Parts: sequence; C-alpha cells; structure tokens
Amino acid sequence: MFNFVLKRLAIAVPTILILVILSFMLMFAAPGGPFNSERPLPPQVLANLEARYGLDQPYWKQMYDYVVNVVTRFDFGPSFQYRDRTVTDVIMQGFPVTLTYGFWSFVVAVIVGVSLGVVAAIKHNTWLDYLAVGISVGAQVLPNFVMAPILVLVFTLWLGWLPGGGWQGGQWQYLILPVIALSTSYMASIARITRSSMLEVLNAGFIRTARAKGLPTWRIILGHALKPAMLPVLSYLGPAFVLMITGSVVIDVYFSTGGIGQFFVNSAFSRDYAVIMGITILVGVLTIVFNLLVDVLYAWIDPKIRY
Repeated sequence: MFNFVLKRLAIAVPTILILVILSFMLMFAAPGGPFNSERPLPPQVLANLEARYGLDQPYWKQMYDYVVNVVTRFDFGPSFQYRDRTVTDVIMQGFPVTLTYGFWSFVVAVIVGVSLGVVAAIKHNTWLDYLAVGISVGAQVLPNFVMAPILVLVFTLWLGWLPGGGWQGGQWQYLILPVIALSTSYMASIARITRSSMLEVLNAGFIRTARAKGLPTWRIILGHALKPAMLPVLSYLGPAFVLMITGSVVIDVYFSTGGIGQFFVNSAFSRDYAVIMGITILVGVLTIVFNLLVDVLYAWIDPKIRY
C-alpha cells in the first residue's frame, strides 16, 4: 500500500507543476492585457503599472517567478482589479462561501443518490424502481442553469418561502436553493451508477450463496453487496466532490452568493489574469489531490488494484 501511494504521488506532483506552467502560458497568450481598456492609458502611466506588477520583465522571468512563488509559497501575486489585495486574499474571501454550499450539495447528492440507486436495484422492475429511475432522469435533464430560475420562481416568487439570492453569513434560508440547484444533476448520476453497480453485484455468485444460507436481506445488502457496489461510485465521487466544493459559476452569479465563481466572472470581464489563474490552479490542484485520495481509497477497498 505504501508503494502504491508513493507511485500516485510521483504522478500527482509533476502534474501539478505542469498545470501551473500551462495556466501561465495560456493566460500570457490570451489577447489584450489587464490594463487595456476603451480609453488607452498614457504611455508613462502604462509603463509604471507594468513595472509595478512585473509585466515589463522578459517572458521567461515572469513565468519563473510565478511558478516558484506558487509552488513554494502558494503565492499567486497581486490582483490587477482588486487594488491592494492579493489573489490569495480574493480566494480566501470567496472560497469559504463556495465550500459551504458545495459541501452540503455533496452530502445531499450522495445520501439521496445512493439511497435511490440501492432502492431501485433491490426493487428491480417494480414501481419503486420506475419511480427512482424517473426521478433520476428528471433531475439529470435539469442542469443547474435551468434548475436555479425554476427554484426561484416557485419558492421565492410564487410561495415566498425562501430568499432568491444573497448569503447573509450562510444562514440556512440562503443555503437551501443553491444546494438543491447544484446537487440535483450529481444526485441523478450517483443514483444511476449505484443502481447499475448494485444490480451487477446482486446477481453475483457470493450474493446467491448468502441468500442460500438464509441471511436477511438487510444483512446481505449492508454486509456483502454495498461495499463492492460502491467502487464505481467512488470513482465518480472524487471529481464530483471537487466540482461541487469549488462551486458553480452559474450558482454564484445567479444567487449572488459572493463565492469564487462570482470573482472568476468579474475577473474575466476586467482581464484580471492573476485571479483567473489562481482560481484555475486551485480547482486543478484540488482535482488532482482528491483523485489521489480516491485512488488510495479504491485500492484499500479492492487490494487487487494496487498491482
């Protein structure tokens, strides 16, 4: 197991380094600059600004400084749009908001999705199976940019039960609609994967043996079928968890939560490349780290994968 973790780390670390370098190269190659606007700045002012942010340095020097600062100190440099603030400050302001509703979206998606998938598999070809599949398909065809306005229309405008936007320190009234809008499509995918995996496991020989021994159904499901059936689900949960805890641009903008998605959009419009690169690298690093954790968990559940 130790060697397996070392092998995965040997792949993950260079991947993160390549991600940082590629992000810088892509942003540098993008047309325009952070100080380009409809009203051009005087040449001396532009030169002073570029000197302040190090943009007057040769390309290789800018890339070297950026990569070294990110890798050694996790320092993404100053923001061009939010004056006197660093990119890390901007991320630290928005990420807790995104992490809060993303975490609860993940919890809801896993609990509801796995429950629907298990019930559908146990009650295969019954009305419960058809109902669970119907709910999953309905949720799958409603992405968050469609679900969000529907939820606001029903629960805010028609019923008046919940606020249609804002954050207010993460009070539960402001959490419900973003969590539902973000979790539904993931919940549907988890339910579909769980159902198909559980059906395959329930038809396996060791499950028939357990039934022949007269074990109760709940013990067969919880003690024998659920663990192997979760392997495909775990593969999906790694990237899904990262995508949820890093939020959604649609959710942040539509519900005005103040999360990093909102900063990302504002930075794209104002060409604040430093913030865009910082958020991109953050999402990429989290994706690599959680994929590594899923691989380790996968190998712990099924030792054959280590070899």
